[in-house]
Amino acid sequence: MSLLENLQWRYATKKYDPTKKVAQEDVDKIVEAARLAPTSSGLQQFRVIVITDQELKEKIVPIAWGQDIVAECSHLLVFAAWDRYTEERIDKVYNYTTDERGLPRGRFSSYTDKLKASYLPQTAEENFVHTARQAYIGFGLSMAQAAELKVDCTPMEGFTPEELDKLLGLDKKGLKSVTLLPLGYRDDKSDWLSSMKKVRNPKEEFVLEV
Repeated sequence: MSLLENLQWRYATKKYDPTKKVAQEDVDKIVEAARLAPTSSGLQQFRVIVITDQELKEKIVPIAWGQDIVAECSHLLVFAAWDRYTEERIDKVYNYTTDERGLPRGRFSSYTDKLKASYLPQTAEENFVHTARQAYIGFGLSMAQAAELKVDCTPMEGFTPEELDKLLGLDKKGLKSVTLLPLGYRDDKSDWLSSMKKVRNPKEEFVLEV
């Protein structure tokens, strides 16, 4: 199937069959799609936390405003972004890049100096607005990969980030949660949305030509 056909197939699943588990091979592909996502300056300013522990998923339900799909899904992905830019984080990425490419460290110092001059004077809140946007790029590619594999998923912003960050200890890792992505397989009989027509704004309204 083409990408567009896969996107037509997918929807925000509202009810999962908890007896059906996603194969680890497919989960790995979905996460790999996020890892390969483009990011601003190639900094990969986000991470993906993969949660399978049932007790932990159940603890997240109240944090996710009582949405049971968090506990019913096979795997729960948490997309979390850097809480802010630092000189050390920028250097670490570019040192790794030059090492992998067989280039001398500092090869891109003129560019990384510009990045530091741009980001470091900003507030942590301003930094996070930018790093969170990078997480959404990977988030979208993971959903597309899930659709190709015929794995259902549900994009979720309905949760309290501060509580989730505390539960997962993300602050100790310099991260803040951005979005959740439950993975699994739809329960057609119980999911009220599964049989409904997919509706989007008409093309003539959505596309603005100038």
